[in-house]
Amino acid sequence: MIFIVHEKSTHLVEVYGDSEKISILKGICETIWNLAEEFPDEILIWIEKDLYPYVRKERLKECFNHDLVMSSYAINTKFLAEEIGYVDQLPFINIKSGIKYPTWRMSSDIGGIKAKTLLEFRGLFGNVSNFTYLLNSVSKVGQQNGLFCYSDPHLIDMVQERELQHAAGNKELFSFVYQHYKSIWVFVLFFSLVKYEKRFPVLALLQSLLKSKFFQKDIDLSDIQIVSSKSHNNFECSVDVIIPTIGRAQYVKQVVQDLSLQSLFPKRVIIIEQQPEKDLQSELQDLLTKEWPFEIVHIFTHRTGACMARNKGLEKVESEWIFFADDDIRIEKNVLSDTIKEAERLKVDCINLNCKQPGEATIFHKVKQWGSFGSGTSIVRSRFAKDLRFSEAFEHGYGEDADFGMKLREQGFDIIYHPELVIQHLKAPLGGFRKKPILAWEQEIPRPKPSPTIMLLAKRYYTPRQMKGFKISLYLKYFRNQDNINPFTYIGKMENRWKRSEDWAKKLEDDSLDLRKLTVKGEQE
Repeated sequence: MIFIVHEKSTHLVEVYGDSEKISILKGICETIWNLAEEFPDEILIWIEKDLYPYVRKERLKECFNHDLVMSSYAINTKFLAEEIGYVDQLPFINIKSGIKYPTWRMSSDIGGIKAKTLLEFRGLFGNVSNFTYLLNSVSKVGQQNGLFCYSDPHLIDMVQERELQHAAGNKELFSFVYQHYKSIWVFVLFFSLVKYEKRFPVLALLQSLLKSKFFQKDIDLSDIQIVSSKSHNNFECSVDVIIPTIGRAQYVKQVVQDLSLQSLFPKRVIIIEQQPEKDLQSELQDLLTKEWPFEIVHIFTHRTGACMARNKGLEKVESEWIFFADDDIRIEKNVLSDTIKEAERLKVDCINLNCKQPGEATIFHKVKQWGSFGSGTSIVRSRFAKDLRFSEAFEHGYGEDADFGMKLREQGFDIIYHPELVIQHLKAPLGGFRKKPILAWEQEIPRPKPSPTIMLLAKRYYTPRQMKGFKISLYLKYFRNQDNINPFTYIGKMENRWKRSEDWAKKLEDDSLDLRKLTVKGEQE
C-alpha cells in the first residue's frame, strides 16, 4: 500500500511505502502514473496532509476488497459544485454521508484505487494535469466500464462537520460536462446557470467546446480479476422468492415449475395472488396441492396493487436472499445459484438480472453499478431489505421500483447490473382487470406532466438543482414530440401541467391518502 500525501491537491508533500519514503521526482499526476507503473500490485492511497493522522489503516484492505474498487471520502472538499445536478439526475450525484454509497464523485481528501486498475486509464487520461479532475474522470468513465466507485466513510476516522468546499470553477465544470456527457448538456448547463443563478459563463462554455470527448469511451477492465474470498465448492445459501400475480395463472405456474428445476432450490416461494372480483376464488388450487421441492406460501387477496403485494411478501421472508420475480418470466436452471455466487464474488448486496424479451438483444454488455432497480428482476440480500417496504403512494403508477432502490442505497446497498445473468420476460397480457385502473389525474385535460408518481420520486430524492435540470430536460424532450411549435405558448402550457403534477405529488406524499380512492369509479374492480 502506498500513501500519496498532498496539500490542496496541487502540491506533493511525501510518498510512503509500507515502511519507507519513496522519492518524489514529478508533479502529483505524473507521480501517481509512475507509481502505478512501478508498483502495479499496490493500492494507491491519496490523502490530504492534515488528514493523514486520521487514516484508518486497519480498515483499508476491507475498503478495497477487490481490485475493481475506487473509493474516496470527502471531509472538507469535493470537486464539482452542486451545479452538476442540472445535467445529471442519476442517484450517484446526491451522496448520502455516513454510509458507503455508490458514486463517481471523488474527493481528493482521501481515497484510493488499485495501481494496475488505474493504469488501464492512462491512455485516455495520461495528459490530464489537474489531480481532482483526473480522479473524477477515471471514476466517471470507469463506472460505465465495470469500476465500482464509492464514497466510503470507513477510510478515515473523521466525520464531515461542515459544508464541503468545491474545488472546480466554471472552467472545470463546463469542461467536465462537455467531456463526459452528450454535448447538448453543456448548453443545458449554461441555460440553467443563466436562468436560475443569473450567471453568464460564456468563456467557460466556449473553452469547453475545444476539449476532446471522453463520453462513452470504452475501457477494457476484463484483465482485472475479482477473486472471491469464499469457496463455492460446498455452496449453501437460502433464497425466498416473492411473486405478485393477478389473472396470470398459467404464467405463474410456469415460473414455479422453472424454480423447481433450479440447481439451487428456493427455500420458500411466496405467491401473492390478487383477485379483484369479490366472488371469485384462487386460480392456483392445482399448483398449491402439488408437491414441490420448496415451501409454497400462498397469500390470496381481493385488494390489487404490486406494491401492496410485494410488501405482504416481504413480511414472510425468512431467507438470506430475496428474489423479486415477475409472474411472466422464464428462468434457466442455474440463475439463482450463479447470481448469488456472483454477488458473493463481487461483494455486493443486490444484482439486477439482464431481463430480455424473446429475441431482444442485450444493450449493456458490462457488469456495472446500476442507476435503477428492477422490482421484478432483482436478487437482494435480505439483511435490511426485508424490513423495507414499497411505497404504496406509487401503486398503479410508475416509480415504485426506483423508490425502493433508493431505500436500498440509503441502507448501504450497491445495485449491480449483470449482463450474463439472463432471464426471459414474456410480457404477458395484462391480467385480472377488465381495464387497467385509471387514476384520477389521467382524466384531466391536459394531463399533469410528468406523471405525479414520477414527480413524487423526484421530490423525494433530487437535489434542488437536479429538480430544475429534470424540468428543463423534460420540457426539451417533450417539445420534440408534440405539435405546438410556438415555444412561448408551449412553455406556458407545460408550466401549468408541471404545477398540476406537483399538486398531485403533494397529495400522494400524504401517507394517510388511500390511492385507491384516486382511481376513477368503476375502474378499480
